[in-house]
Amino acid sequence: MELSPPSNKINLLGLNREAMQTFFVELGEKPYRAEQVLKWIHFEGKNNIADMTNVSKVLRHKLSDIAEIRPPQIAYEHTAPDDTHKWIIRLNDGNCIETVFIPEKNRGTLCVSSQVGCILNCDFCSTGKQGFSRNLTTDEIIGQVWLAARSLSQKNGVHDNAVTNVVMMGMGEPLLNFDPVVSAMNIMLDDLGYGLSKRRVTLSTAGIVPALYRLREVSDVALAVSLHAPNDELRNILVPVNKKYPLKELMQACKDYFEQQPRRYVTMEYVMLDGINDTPDHAKQLIKLLNNVKAKVNLIPFNPFPHTPYQRSTPEAIQLFQSLLLKAKINCIIRKTRGTEIDAACGQLVGSVKDRTKRSQRIRLQQIQQEKNP
Repeated sequence: MELSPPSNKINLLGLNREAMQTFFVELGEKPYRAEQVLKWIHFEGKNNIADMTNVSKVLRHKLSDIAEIRPPQIAYEHTAPDDTHKWIIRLNDGNCIETVFIPEKNRGTLCVSSQVGCILNCDFCSTGKQGFSRNLTTDEIIGQVWLAARSLSQKNGVHDNAVTNVVMMGMGEPLLNFDPVVSAMNIMLDDLGYGLSKRRVTLSTAGIVPALYRLREVSDVALAVSLHAPNDELRNILVPVNKKYPLKELMQACKDYFEQQPRRYVTMEYVMLDGINDTPDHAKQLIKLLNNVKAKVNLIPFNPFPHTPYQRSTPEAIQLFQSLLLKAKINCIIRKTRGTEIDAACGQLVGSVKDRTKRSQRIRLQQIQQEKNP
């Protein structure tokens, strides 16, 4: 597939309501034009300015000269036997990201990427092993939602709301791309965008503590934390950013995040690694760590990828771990693994990354050395 040529036009796909209003005011137009255009783009799924029939012909011509609605391109689509759907999306610079849709009986969850690759290099995550290229722009983030909503609508033959939930859990650390992520989430929440409630948009972070406090001031979306270990020594290995923001600081930030909303809680994501973090002693440490934190724990069976040293915990170990947390009155569920056949499960998204960090190259060289000297 050929890349689209670069454009100097303003991409209206990346403007939230405030930015869109500013855009039209600066054009000498009334602010309500922003509402009309937002609805056409996100609610109606249009990417042709000429289709906006309640906008005057003169303004449509004017807009066409200086602006466009330019979503990223779908390079490939895959559907798993369980109906999990994955799009590989090619960006204008040749990088690729991945977006996943998980249909369930009463909801459809879209997993959205925020970066090309990931800078954090968590030890059990395939995405991190690909290295890092760059942050995504607002239009590239919300473009994933636009593409998924349009694609699913076309497949179903009707204009429906297949996407009921969005999780910023795809490639990348959202809080290290703060402003574009918040801007995109504002479009997701806007009634003229996708009209999702604050409880149905979730940001997942490995724990960038200063940005968590900043997020609390500008947004009230749901929060998930990639925890994965109950003590600093182990988390320093599994989630290296813990060396900068240790568990004591992270747990305090989690307590403070919903301080003014006592009925809401933080979701703790905990991947289950055989013999690494899944013993009864680890469960007891986790219970102690979450004391006085309003939290729900999602236990995630590890999803393997090539060359990983880790194995998935046994079903018995996972169930015992869960029973200990439940006994301690901690809400805990075991997440059902979806999309493994198409590498669409948690921790398996890899895309195609022009790795500025050279991390993927270093890791491959290490693997070759290990194979030569077992």
